Amino acid sequence: MDIIIDILTTMVAQAQKPTLAFLIGGMVLAAMGSKLEVPAPVYKFIVLLLLLKVGMSAGISVRQADLVELAVPAIGAALVGVAIVLLGTVTLARWKGVAPVDGLATAGLFGAVSASTLAAGMAMLDGAGVAYEGFIGALYPFMDIAALVTAIVLAKLADQRRTAPFVHDGTIAMGGGTGGGPVLNGGMISEIIGDTFRSPAISALCLGLALGTFARPDAIFESFYEPLFRGLLSILMLIMGMEAWARLSEMRKVAHAYILYGLAGPLVHGLIGLGAGLVIHQMTGFSAGGVVLLSVMAASSSDISGPPTMRGALPEANPSAYVGTSTGLGTPVAILAIPLWMALVEATIGL
Repeated sequence: MDIIIDILTTMVAQAQKPTLAFLIGGMVLAAMGSKLEVPAPVYKFIVLLLLLKVGMSAGISVRQADLVELAVPAIGAALVGVAIVLLGTVTLARWKGVAPVDGLATAGLFGAVSASTLAAGMAMLDGAGVAYEGFIGALYPFMDIAALVTAIVLAKLADQRRTAPFVHDGTIAMGGGTGGGPVLNGGMISEIIGDTFRSPAISALCLGLALGTFARPDAIFESFYEPLFRGLLSILMLIMGMEAWARLSEMRKVAHAYILYGLAGPLVHGLIGLGAGLVIHQMTGFSAGGVVLLSVMAASSSDISGPPTMRGALPEANPSAYVGTSTGLGTPVAILAIPLWMALVEATIGL
C-alpha cells in the first residue's frame, strides 16, 4: 500500500512541474475549444533557442570535465542510450497498433536523460555519504544525444521503408507489398542519416554542443539562454499539449502499450545502465556511486532536451504518446527506483 501511495504522490508532484503542467494546460484549452494559437515563426524561434541552450549546456559540461577520465564512461553512456532505443524498436515500436514513429519517439525520450532525475539521484547519494565522480554531469549529453539521434534516424528509416518500392517476382510495388523486400540501399540510408544531422533540430543541438565545447559562450549562456529556458519550454509544452489533445483519439486503442512501456521501461533500462556501469567499474575503477548514477540516467526519460528535439525533427510524431509516457509515467518510476540501484550496487560491488 505504501508503494502505491508513493507512486501516486510522485505522479502528482510530476503533474505540478512545468513540463507536464503546461502540457496538461494545453490539452485543457484544446478540449474547451480555445482559439489560442502561436504563430509558426514564433514556435520555430522558441525551438531554436531551446536546442541551442541544451547543446551549449552539454558542451560546457564536457569542456569542464577531464577528458581522459571521461572517455570510457562517455562511450559507455552513449552505447546505453543507443541500446535503449534499439530495444524500443523491437518492443514498443512493433506493438500492434502503435505507429512506428510514435514508438521510436517515445523510445528516444526514454533513452535520453532527465536532468531532474539525475539531480535526485545525486542528492540521495550525497545524503548517504556515497562518493561519485565529479564529471558525472558531463555523461548525460553522450547518452542523451546518442539516443535522440538514433531514434530520429530509425524513425526516418522506418518511414522510408514504408514508402520505398517493394520487389516481388520482378514486379515493383510501393510500400505495403508482400513477399519481397523494400528497395533500401546503402546510399539511401546514408542520405537519411545526413538529412537527420542537417535537420533544423539536430543542427541546432550539434551547433550548441560545439559552441559549448570549443568556444567560451558562458557569459551569454548565463545572461540570456539560461534565464529564458524554463519560460520558453513551458510555451512549447503548451503548444504540444494542444496538439496532443487533437490527436488523443489515436492513442485510445494502444494506451495499454504505452502504460506498460512507461512502467516497465525504466526498470529494464536501469538494469542495462547497471550492467554497463559494472563493466566500466571493472575496466577503469569507476566508482560505485558512478555506477548508481549511470543506472539512474539509463532509467530516466528526458523532460528537457527530448520534447523540443522530437517536435522539431519528427513533427509527425504524437506528443501525447512520447511526452505523456515519458514524463507522466517514466519519470515517477525512475525516481522511485533510485534506491533499487543503490541496493543492487551495494550487493554487487559495495557502496
